[in-house]
Amino acid sequence: MAEPAALLRSPLHDRHVALGAKLADFGGWEMPIEYPGGGVVREHTAVREGVGVFDVSHLGKARVTGPGAVDVVNTFFTNDLRRIGPGRAQYTLCCDETGGVVDDLIAYVRSEEDVFLIPNAANTAEVVRRVAAALPDGLQVEDLHRSYGVLAVQGPRSEEVLAALGLPTTHDYMSFAEVDWQGAPLIVCRTGYTGEKGYELLPAWDGAAALWDALLQAAAPYGGLPCGLGARDTLRTEMGYPLHGQDFSLDITPVQARAGWAVGWKKEAFWGRDALVAEKAAGPRRVSWGLVVEGRGIPRAHCPVVVDGVPAGEVTSGTFSPTRRQGIALALLPPTVAEGDRVVVDVRGREVPAVVTKPPFVQVQTRTS
Repeated sequence: MAEPAALLRSPLHDRHVALGAKLADFGGWEMPIEYPGGGVVREHTAVREGVGVFDVSHLGKARVTGPGAVDVVNTFFTNDLRRIGPGRAQYTLCCDETGGVVDDLIAYVRSEEDVFLIPNAANTAEVVRRVAAALPDGLQVEDLHRSYGVLAVQGPRSEEVLAALGLPTTHDYMSFAEVDWQGAPLIVCRTGYTGEKGYELLPAWDGAAALWDALLQAAAPYGGLPCGLGARDTLRTEMGYPLHGQDFSLDITPVQARAGWAVGWKKEAFWGRDALVAEKAAGPRRVSWGLVVEGRGIPRAHCPVVVDGVPAGEVTSGTFSPTRRQGIALALLPPTVAEGDRVVVDVRGREVPAVVTKPPFVQVQTRTS
């Protein structure tokens, strides 16, 4: 029997080990889930109230270059890159011909001939494969997964942390700046996955450790903490942000996941367009809703949801909300369900009542400049 493939490691792996982080497999990468001294709840609270620093170097990186790269890439992914220009980023989806989601990703337009992509860790090779197969002569795609690190600085005090390092902070939400830091190029993006004001920094792979050290030192006066992927998951769930493989998949389309805002419906071409237009016109057979648990109980992915006494839905993401101090979830439910309806979640054989709601579950200041 073949041995399992060895897990890939971040450029900050030694830093995480030294900090005593709990490490686990995330998309084929050995990444920190939480750190000692309070774990997920303490790290989550640091981001909501102050600032947290995450290593998300497992995220993919790829680059499409060549004449007309923006227009060509715009025929692949769902969102409309013509809504933005150089120096701006856009959330978008890579779909297959059925409208299923191969991956969700961020596209950074560096110029008309240069588009930088940030897919999810486990899907990078497949996104690159699909792009490479569709590129015309004269354009190329590079898989740069282990050429860059990615560090996320998230929280209401994130601006002060970057300013302490002399990094730019005034650019708008979903934009980026390319600068030099300690003699090396650095991309500073005004993006994040927590709902709070924040930045994602892309240093060269071998420069990530020095940047990590400097960020943690600058964050300390604001109660800043290193934060693991456990807190990143509770933070994104509180916002209702989808996670690929749970809330999106080849079987869960953007229409079902309420991600139509990330689809350029007026575009003439993108992968999966015909299927998605047809599904939108007919109405999806199920749609994503938020659930707030009444009383005790924490829904988890795949828990059945009972509507009017009949099993009719399924939780896609669920967690304990450190902010609300109660269980919350995202779930696929029949289109007849409405906000305010009461349902029951089957949590390991126990009936847990919940109320249907529209995410986000908390109020934050993501776009505050």
